[in-house]
Amino acid sequence: MAIASDELLDCTGLLCPIPVVKTSKAIKQIEVGQVLEMIADDPGAPPDMVAWAKQTGHELIEQSADDGIFRFWFRRTK
Repeated sequence: MAIASDELLDCTGLLCPIPVVKTSKAIKQIEVGQVLEMIADDPGAPPDMVAWAKQTGHELIEQSADDGIFRFWFRRTK
Protein backbone atom coordinates (compact mmCIF):
# COMPACT_ATOMS: atom_id res chain seq x y z
CA MET A 1 0.00 0.00 0.00
CA ALA A 2 1.44 3.34 -1.01
CA ILE A 3 0.94 6.11 1.50
CA ALA A 4 1.08 9.65 0.18
CA SER A 5 3.58 11.64 2.20
CA ASP A 6 3.83 15.41 2.32
CA GLU A 7 7.50 15.41 3.29
CA LEU A 8 10.33 12.88 2.99
CA LEU A 9 13.14 12.65 5.54
CA ASP A 10 16.12 10.47 4.63
CA CYS A 11 18.02 9.30 7.71
CA THR A 12 19.98 6.49 6.04
CA GLY A 13 23.52 6.22 7.33
CA LEU A 14 22.59 7.88 10.64
CA LEU A 15 22.59 6.11 13.99
CA CYS A 16 20.48 6.63 17.10
CA PRO A 17 19.59 9.18 18.33
CA ILE A 18 19.97 11.24 15.14
CA PRO A 19 16.93 9.80 13.25
CA VAL A 20 14.73 10.60 16.28
CA VAL A 21 16.14 14.13 16.56
CA LYS A 22 15.72 14.81 12.83
CA THR A 23 12.18 13.37 12.83
CA SER A 24 11.25 15.60 15.78
CA LYS A 25 12.47 18.67 13.88
CA ALA A 26 10.93 17.64 10.55
CA ILE A 27 7.45 16.97 11.95
CA LYS A 28 7.34 20.56 13.22
CA GLN A 29 7.90 21.80 9.64
CA ILE A 30 4.68 20.27 8.29
CA GLU A 31 1.07 21.14 9.01
CA VAL A 32 -1.16 19.25 11.46
CA GLY A 33 -2.73 16.36 9.54
CA GLN A 34 0.12 16.11 7.03
CA VAL A 35 2.26 12.99 6.69
CA LEU A 36 6.02 12.72 7.19
CA GLU A 37 7.78 9.72 5.65
CA MET A 38 11.11 8.83 7.27
CA ILE A 39 13.65 6.34 5.88
CA ALA A 40 16.41 4.84 8.02
CA ASP A 41 18.82 1.92 7.97
CA ASP A 42 19.66 1.87 11.69
CA PRO A 43 18.43 -1.49 13.09
CA GLY A 44 17.45 0.39 16.26
CA ALA A 45 15.09 2.69 14.37
CA PRO A 46 11.89 0.57 14.57
CA PRO A 47 11.67 0.42 18.40
CA ASP A 48 12.98 4.00 18.68
CA MET A 49 10.37 5.41 16.32
CA VAL A 50 7.49 3.46 17.89
CA ALA A 51 8.54 4.85 21.29
CA TRP A 52 8.91 8.36 19.83
CA ALA A 53 5.39 8.26 18.38
CA LYS A 54 3.95 7.12 21.72
CA GLN A 55 5.89 9.77 23.60
CA THR A 56 5.00 12.67 21.28
CA GLY A 57 1.44 11.63 20.41
CA HIS A 58 2.03 11.78 16.65
CA GLU A 59 0.36 8.93 14.78
CA LEU A 60 2.56 6.17 13.37
CA ILE A 61 0.39 5.27 10.38
CA GLU A 62 2.56 2.55 8.91
CA GLN A 63 6.04 1.11 9.02
CA SER A 64 7.84 -1.30 6.72
CA ALA A 65 11.19 -3.04 6.51
CA ASP A 66 12.76 -4.16 3.26
CA ASP A 67 16.34 -5.39 2.93
CA GLY A 68 17.60 -3.39 5.93
CA ILE A 69 15.74 -0.21 4.96
CA PHE A 70 13.05 0.91 7.39
CA ARG A 71 10.25 3.28 6.36
CA PHE A 72 7.91 5.07 8.73
CA TRP A 73 4.89 7.25 8.01
CA PHE A 74 3.84 9.67 10.74
CA ARG A 75 0.80 11.97 10.77
CA ARG A 76 1.30 15.18 12.68
CA THR A 77 -1.42 15.38 15.30
CA LYS A 78 -0.69 18.69 17.04
